[in-house]
Amino acid sequence: MAKEGGPLDKLAKEKAVQPAQLALAWLLKRSPVMLPIPGTSSVGHVEDNIAAASIELSEDEFEALAGAVTK
Repeated sequence: MAKEGGPLDKLAKEKAVQPAQLALAWLLKRSPVMLPIPGTSSVGHVEDNIAAASIELSEDEFEALAGAVTK
């Protein structure tokens, strides 16, 4: 999904965010009780992961990514 031209990549470029941030935002929207814990190797990665919580997905964007997951 995150490969060049994939659904995650395309939407991430539209929103000017990283595909990994968009994936985290999708997980957070999917369930209010989910707490994804991504691995990180630097302070910059931690900051990017935290910033994912502020990315808002419309219902259409969320459903488009959900549909891509199930394919």
